[in-house]
Amino acid sequence: MRRQDWRNDSSVTEFILLGFSRNPRTNWILFFLFLLIYLFTVLGNGLIVTLIRVDARLYTPMYFFLSILSVLDLSYATTTVPQMLVHLISKKKTISYIGCVVQMYIFLTLGITETWIFAAMAYDRYVAIWYPLHYGVKMGQALCVALAVSSALCGLTCALVYTVFAMNLPYCGPNEINHFFCEIPAVLKLACADTTLNDQVDFILGFILLLIPLSLILTSYVRIFMAILKIRSPQGRIKAFSTCASHITVVTMFCVPCMVMYMRPGSEASPEDDKKLALFYNVISALLNPIIYSLRNKDVKRAFLKLVGISEDGQKAME
Repeated sequence: MRRQDWRNDSSVTEFILLGFSRNPRTNWILFFLFLLIYLFTVLGNGLIVTLIRVDARLYTPMYFFLSILSVLDLSYATTTVPQMLVHLISKKKTISYIGCVVQMYIFLTLGITETWIFAAMAYDRYVAIWYPLHYGVKMGQALCVALAVSSALCGLTCALVYTVFAMNLPYCGPNEINHFFCEIPAVLKLACADTTLNDQVDFILGFILLLIPLSLILTSYVRIFMAILKIRSPQGRIKAFSTCASHITVVTMFCVPCMVMYMRPGSEASPEDDKKLALFYNVISALLNPIIYSLRNKDVKRAFLKLVGISEDGQKAME
């Protein structure tokens, strides 16, 4: 049945997500694996947000942005993983056309917002290291909120452009998406029209939304390293660098796979490679981010020990 609407007379009303394997035994193994990963993702990111909210010592710009990052990671994984888990053990692996559009839009909004939050976090570290005595003034609450809101608005707006350009194409069959969720590169392969314009839009937006934030991050860290080199004490240098190492690791894990996915021509994309890349920046990074930020962070460790009822004297004894 053809539906006359803004989709250019597309006849597809639902898509089939092929996922990872057609082997039931393999799918059950993947189900339990991804279920564990998702539960730890929810636990880790939820714990970070809780610690930052309940411990007054973490009421700083750095932890404000870290709490936003944890919420984004949790939402990012939740957009795709629960549906993926259902499809792994279900014979019906369909998603409605509207459901696909909504998933695509939310996923892109969260991902784009996250790239700009990374840039805000890099600027926060730059101010903290270059202007330690004026840090509280320069990174005031109003600026932090403005950076967070502008990141979200950029995500909402640019994701809309991505989604409209992709879903305004005609989709007249086949309707099998070789992916585990509705991601633009995989969906575009089903379009019954030339996608050259979409590839160009993806590249331009990818340049704006990935390379510009990365350039800002790189600029911030060049300045940070210049400041670190001026520190005479080796211990001081190590301490200053350790505050930035976690952020550099997380940015690399998220942004590099995204660049590969969204800034290459669709004709060069391999479905299996795309799934692995998407797993890395959608699922694995959301799992690892809380671990990376907490392992080397004494403030987070102290907040956790306090939350579980260990006094400061007990914490000192453990140290």
